[in-house]
Amino acid sequence: MINERIRKSMIRQHYKIVGNHSAVKICTWLKKSMRDEGSCYKQKFYGIQSHRCLQMTPWIICPNGCLFCWRAIEKIPVKIEKVDEPSEIIDGCIEAQRLLLTGFKGLDKANKKKFKEAQNPNQVAISLVGEPTMYPRITELVEEFHRRKFTTFLVTNGQYPERLKEIKKLTNLYISLDAPDKETYQKIDRPSLPDHWERLMESLEIMRRFDAKKVIRLTMVKGWNMKSPEKYAELIKRAKPDFIEVKGYMFVGESIHRLSIENMPRHNEIKEFAEKLSEASGYAYKDEQTQSRVILLSK
Repeated sequence: MINERIRKSMIRQHYKIVGNHSAVKICTWLKKSMRDEGSCYKQKFYGIQSHRCLQMTPWIICPNGCLFCWRAIEKIPVKIEKVDEPSEIIDGCIEAQRLLLTGFKGLDKANKKKFKEAQNPNQVAISLVGEPTMYPRITELVEEFHRRKFTTFLVTNGQYPERLKEIKKLTNLYISLDAPDKETYQKIDRPSLPDHWERLMESLEIMRRFDAKKVIRLTMVKGWNMKSPEKYAELIKRAKPDFIEVKGYMFVGESIHRLSIENMPRHNEIKEFAEKLSEASGYAYKDEQTQSRVILLSK
């Protein structure tokens, strides 16, 4: 279902297309972990192993066109006609990741033990590109991952609360909260659904009832949404997450055509904003990772 131009563009960016609407890509931190050069902040904060993480999406389309997104959102097709089976998606993603990891087998700097373990991932980050909850069978997909003994991190923009309601079990639920108010959200996330703000508010309400580690992620873009910490705090109170990640926008990928390097905040600026948010929300400083420009706040 992905036309040839889109497919070639994604392959050049080191994606592997799986089936009709899914994709896999190995992230920088997995590569670093394979060479014993560090690990993802998710390993530091939540205890997963970076080299055993499967970064994938079951749906490459997204209803938003966020300015800070490093994906090629302008090039993604708008219609998918055939929906793949959850088990087919998982099998295809694991096989695709193994192919992407092949080069590490003969690399002198690669940790051979990690390479062997990486052939059988046990953690999935359901994010990557698009909006995972647009996949009509997202509940079945998550259940199948758990049946296979994976831990599951689902990242959503909260635009499909009706799907979020259906999911019974997750390890970590992330909701992206990119703006303190509707006007800013419209400018930075560029949503296509007419009731976008109401959908996001409903998803925040659903989050508070979720039986999982719950994380609100703020992607901070200097000059755009690094403002009004008290308004963010009010929205966060709706969701009652366990953690808040205050993460700096990175000037990488396709986002460099929409924003400038001046929009990328320094780590100390992220920390300053996180301190204001901590005071407004009552969440305390928990941890940080300078390389990823992220601060973790906790209840």
